[in-house]
Amino acid sequence: MCVLKAAIVKKFPTFAIEAELAFEQGILVLFGPSGCGKTTLLNCLAGLQKPSEGQISLGERVFFSSAKKINVPARLRRIGYVFQDYALFPHMTVKDNALYGIPSGACRWVEKGAEAISVCEVLDMLRITHLQQRYPGQLSGGEKQRVALARALMMAPDLLLLDEPLSAIDSGTRQALQQELKKIQRTWNIPFVLVTHSRKEMDALADEVVFLKEGKSAASTTWALPVGCTTGQWI
Repeated sequence: MCVLKAAIVKKFPTFAIEAELAFEQGILVLFGPSGCGKTTLLNCLAGLQKPSEGQISLGERVFFSSAKKINVPARLRRIGYVFQDYALFPHMTVKDNALYGIPSGACRWVEKGAEAISVCEVLDMLRITHLQQRYPGQLSGGEKQRVALARALMMAPDLLLLDEPLSAIDSGTRQALQQELKKIQRTWNIPFVLVTHSRKEMDALADEVVFLKEGKSAASTTWALPVGCTTGQWI
């Protein structure tokens, strides 16, 4: 299994993010209040923002190293990203949104291990096959979340990032989707890094937790109970 490792600093004029994490499998939750740097950390992992210094690697692949002057473009990192607002294309159908970004010549299937998974199988797994000819404007929040997840999975990612993917969904649907996310992570056997500031969501999803406060990662732990005084202050 590939181990995700990151030790980075991202500097802004009035704020700096200092984060360190090491994670192998399951769901890693980045937990903390709004404005503490969770989304910026995701963007640095994805290659959408460049850290000021440090290193990011997944297994043997180094995505970023300030010391070695390495900065692999986002399109080459093979990292899926489910954005908070889903970032679906309004003029494309559900099926076309799911297929977007798949390389030409491989646009009807995706390799997962030794298996070839078709877009229809991914849509069926997420229970949105019946929506494949609809447009985003015709979908509920939960349906949009599933489409965004389908698109990310069709990239056959080695790592999946999720930025508060359930924040705009009603509580009943949110609980069902939490279970679906856990099932998908186990089925695809790839690490998830998920951002939330919800204690309930963290409890429901986390295998490990990194706590962020004012741009700094305070602790990283296998999730069971708060560890240490700093971590306990979140609760």
